[in-house]
Amino acid sequence: MITLKRTSSDDLDFRELVVLLDQNLHEKDGDEHLFYAQFNKIDRIKEVVVAFIEDTAVGCGAFKVYDKTTVEIKRMFVKPDHRGQGIAQHILKELETWALESGYPVCILETGKRQPEAIRLYQKAGYTSIPNYGQYKNVENSVCMKKPLLVVGI
Repeated sequence: MITLKRTSSDDLDFRELVVLLDQNLHEKDGDEHLFYAQFNKIDRIKEVVVAFIEDTAVGCGAFKVYDKTTVEIKRMFVKPDHRGQGIAQHILKELETWALESGYPVCILETGKRQPEAIRLYQKAGYTSIPNYGQYKNVENSVCMKKPLLVVGI
């Protein structure tokens, strides 16, 4: 059974998962990982979700405020031996719910072309591709996506 915990970037389980995430991204992105790492400092991330199976932390995700209506999904990761169990979907849904509860009706994110499994996850969750934004604007490997969480009535 998957349980989710809302926490902050001070959470030790989150910090341990981020170390694994960064190792994984460094393997995929090589030297380009240093470019991305500068935008993923966890001291700027306040809203974090950690997923557990029994008492073991197996995945995480976070968001940070991008502008007055939008949050950016960050630091999504599930340990390799726990993938394919829907954990990432649960984390993402919890982050979206939290963002909406906090008054942010839009989520954006950046992932990499070398992460097709992440792209599929986000597409399945209703994210659509958008032009690369901010620091990712001219980055060839970046794939930026967006999802409105709330459809405003007619």
